[in-house]
Order: sequence, then structure tokens, then C-alpha cells
Amino acid sequence: MRRSPAFVKLTQWEHWPTFLFYAPLLPFFILRSLRAGHPVFFAIANPGILFSGSGTESKFKSLQLLPQEFVPKSLLLKKNDHDSGIEEHLRNHNLHFPLIAKPDIGFRGYLVKKVDSLKALENYLNHVNEDVIIQEFIPYEKELGIFYHRIPGQKKGKISSVTIKKFRRVKGDGKRTLNELIREDDRAFLYTDLLDILHRPNLHKILAKDEELTLSVIGNHSKGTQFLNGNHLIDKEFEDFIDGICSKVNGWYYGRLDIKFENFEKMLIGKDFKILEINGIISEPTHIYDATDKQASYFKALKSINDHWNIMAEIARKLHKEKSIPYPAILPYFKNMWWLRTHTQKLKKLNTEDF
Repeated sequence: MRRSPAFVKLTQWEHWPTFLFYAPLLPFFILRSLRAGHPVFFAIANPGILFSGSGTESKFKSLQLLPQEFVPKSLLLKKNDHDSGIEEHLRNHNLHFPLIAKPDIGFRGYLVKKVDSLKALENYLNHVNEDVIIQEFIPYEKELGIFYHRIPGQKKGKISSVTIKKFRRVKGDGKRTLNELIREDDRAFLYTDLLDILHRPNLHKILAKDEELTLSVIGNHSKGTQFLNGNHLIDKEFEDFIDGICSKVNGWYYGRLDIKFENFEKMLIGKDFKILEINGIISEPTHIYDATDKQASYFKALKSINDHWNIMAEIARKLHKEKSIPYPAILPYFKNMWWLRTHTQKLKKLNTEDF
């Protein structure tokens, strides 16, 4: 019997649409705003980032807040420069293929793509008429999403969520094509539209026996990556390591680091890892999407999001009261959010196109 991706996504809560994880929490959100006396008080929780990382901030600028030895080599290519001297730009920044290309303002993995050649990069830039980050591809096979916060005035922060990102792989048997392996995989069949585009030239290739292929190298749930609860990794050594990095980041108190690494123990002593992104107040504690965890549920996911919003609210109120950071002007904030709505619709549309 053929499985229906639509039916699976309907019946398994980890795949439910985003609004179902946030709409039920709206009353609590309003109560916090009333308590603070300002409708968007939370937008100062990370004063070093535009509106604290509400989605309209430059990812490239956010990366500049981090100690640069921990960040992949990156280049910001403005949309007006897409047709000028790409090879020279790459040489000047010592960037070599393969590379990762992604919109400077974007989220949920939209248009994040691995490019293997100059032609592929030029094709990407022609298709995505936005400011684009070109970033060295980090070959480490392990990735974590680490949610961190620090209350203003406190020397130490806390890790409140760790997500282990499991990249989907298929193994050949010398008989079935890649197309068949994708459609028969317990998880990959949910993402056939995406994977058919990524692997179009090789869909009818038969993988040799025991040959393994990673279907997507982008660590995003919407790209087919599975999110597993990694909270068992949290201990003093891990928190000290993350504190050592985050204490050097000015104006960032709350959000998620996405880190690629080779070996967890080596990472804890500062070796063989890179921070791909630093995210702000729209970050999620993504361990909640681990539906394989017997303790997990939709309602526990809601509680975790709400608990994190409580932390965000406390940080914002303290910064306002104790550091005299003013709450943002309301009209510019909502204009910014309206622009984001239009921008997101554009990215979504481009993301569904084959290029």
C-alpha cells in the first residue's frame, strides 16, 4: 500500500504547520506585553541585533558578532553585484567549491543550497535576486542546534535545548534506483518534491550494494533533516564551553547557535567545529520536534516554547529596567514585520522552483 505524505504529515504532530505551535500561546504572549506595558517589548532581548533577531536581520552581520575563528569563511554578495566578478570575489575571500549559498535575510532553510561549481553559483544568483551569503562548506557530518540564554547581570548562561540533527541517508542494494530508495525510506518519502529536485540527474541510478548517500546536507527540518532530543548532552562542561563563546558576543542574550563539528569531545576543547548561524528571538528549542522521544508530545512542545518565551520576556524587561535600553518604536517594528511577510512569500515561491 502506497503511503501518503499528506496523511502522515496530518497525523504526526512534528510535521504540523508552524501556526499550530504558536496560535495557542497568543493569550500568554499578550499578557506578557500588558505586563511590560509595551506591545513589542521583547524586541530588545538581543540589543546587538536588529529587533533582536525577529527575522529581518542580516545573518551576515549577526555572524560578525561571533569570534571569527569559530565562523566559516563567508562573503556577503549584494544583489546589485550578482553579475560582477564572482570569481574575483571568491579568490579575494579564499573561498573554494563546494560552497553554501543562502539569502542574507531568511529562515526555515529556504533557498539554502550547496553549490559545486561556478556555473551552479551563477545560476543560483540569477535565480535569487537578493543579498546572498556565500559560505565555505563545512564537511563535518555532525550538527547541533544549541539554545542558549543568559539573564542580564548574571555571569553564567544556560543551555535550555540541544537538538541533534540527523541527516537522512539511504543505502543501496545493487538493485533499486535512488528514486525507489527515496520513496521506500520511512522519512525521505515525505520530502520527495525537494529530493527529486536535488537529485534529479541521479534518480534512475542504481546504488551499489551498501553504498550510502546523504540526501541533504542542510540541517533544517523542512529539508528532511530529522531533529532528535539531545538534552542529555547538557552538563557543566558543555555549558562552560558555550559560555566561553557567548560571553564574547556583545548584545546577544537569547537564541540558538547552529554548530557543525567532527567529534563532540574535541569540540568541547575548541577543536574542529564551526558556528554556521547565530539566531535571535524567533529561534525555537527544536528538540521539541523529536517525535521518536516517548516523553514528547504536541502539548509538551507548546509548554517548552512558552517557557522559552518567559525567559525572553525576563531578559527584555531586565535590559529595559536595569540597562535603560528603550523599547522599540512600534510603527517601525510593524513595518519591518510587514516587509518580512512579503519577503518570506517571495522566498517560499522561489524555494519551490527547480533551478
